[in-house]
Amino acid sequence: MYPMKKTLPLIAFVLVVLLALFIYRQRTSGVLVQVVTVQAGDIHEFVDELGKTRLQDLYLITMPYAGRIEPIGVLEGEPVTAGQIVAQVSQADLANEVAEARAAVDRFIASLAENDDISVELGMKKQADKYVESMDSTVQAAESRKVAGQKKLEFTETVLGRVQNLVPSGAKTQEDLDRANLEFVQSQVDYRQDVLVAASLKAMQAAVELMPQMVSDYIERKSLTHNVLERQQAESKARLAQALLRQERGSMKSPVAGVVLEKAVAVEQFLSAGTLLVKIGRLDDLEVESDVLSQDVVHVRPGDHVEIYGPAVGRTVGSGIKGTVSRVYPAGFTKVSSLGVEQQRVRVIVAFDPAELKQLLAERHLGVDYRVRTRIFAAHKSDALIVPRSALFRGPDNGWQVFAVRNGRASLQTVEVGLNNDETAEIVRGVSANEQVILAPEHSLVSGARVRAIAH
Repeated sequence: MYPMKKTLPLIAFVLVVLLALFIYRQRTSGVLVQVVTVQAGDIHEFVDELGKTRLQDLYLITMPYAGRIEPIGVLEGEPVTAGQIVAQVSQADLANEVAEARAAVDRFIASLAENDDISVELGMKKQADKYVESMDSTVQAAESRKVAGQKKLEFTETVLGRVQNLVPSGAKTQEDLDRANLEFVQSQVDYRQDVLVAASLKAMQAAVELMPQMVSDYIERKSLTHNVLERQQAESKARLAQALLRQERGSMKSPVAGVVLEKAVAVEQFLSAGTLLVKIGRLDDLEVESDVLSQDVVHVRPGDHVEIYGPAVGRTVGSGIKGTVSRVYPAGFTKVSSLGVEQQRVRVIVAFDPAELKQLLAERHLGVDYRVRTRIFAAHKSDALIVPRSALFRGPDNGWQVFAVRNGRASLQTVEVGLNNDETAEIVRGVSANEQVILAPEHSLVSGARVRAIAH
């Protein structure tokens, strides 16, 4: 047997070793976790989404009417000035239309001048009036001749009666009687002829008297024709104006100083009205369109500060291009994500800071429909208790929870979250400053479990 004095130190040594092993085991046992200390600081609530550059106003050069377009010389990316001709309808076709319409106008002008010239008709009327006067005189002469013939007939008839009475007495011979009878018959014939001539001349007089009226009616009718020709001339002038307008519209000009975004037609061809030819835009009016989740967009307001970054603008987060929310659309839409999940999103329009956009366009070739990222800052708070977003998770009641490290053990805490973003969150209630919380806790971790903390 060992003496008591020798066994006491040995027992003490064993106890020390066992205590050391116990302490070491206590310190090395438990789940290894990464922790971060809750600290006060600044926090920005923001929404980070993909976006694309766009132009609110696009100037579309289209076919004004069906026709043959000449080859378009401008190229995509080429700057154009306001009023510059960027496309033309075939000038030969338009020139022919204008020439044809102008010839029609000239034809009606000539027809009007010809119709309004009544010098020949006035001469005819004067001549007809003279005919009427001459015919009146002729009829009067014929009437006088008829009266004279009647008197002569009456005289020869009287002479014939006297001779007939004197022949039995021998005062007149048979020869005298035959001569008197001949003169009477001749007078009858002449009188009948005078009557017929007078009647014929009266009929002719009636016809001649109509001639001046006919000429006057013809002149009046020419005035009616003048009205018809005037209307036809107005119609031809309208067609000429339309042809000139088509000719003017056939030279399609850029309405603004900008850049050619798209050239839809290159070669000469016949196109229908409304066909897109050239698309023009002003890159100085460039803005960003971003589709934000409906649950996030409720915090976004016009005027909110925006950071625009990404490879297209050559900037990284924290040093992006300044922007401002200019408009939030009132209606949402359904969009399928890259993972095939249907999401309700709302379109938000972001305006570039004009000075930074000008500098950016001078440095880089930025155009329309270029992909960028937008970080929209909706709120800001100083001296807030901040934890990484990865420390938060949803509890059974859908509330926010964290695991705090207290006395070497994981303590499940329900917390109230204030401002938050994709990286950090404000803790309003549930944990205190300088406490440690576990980052991205495992699903198997339970409250009260022993943990070994490693600072992140």
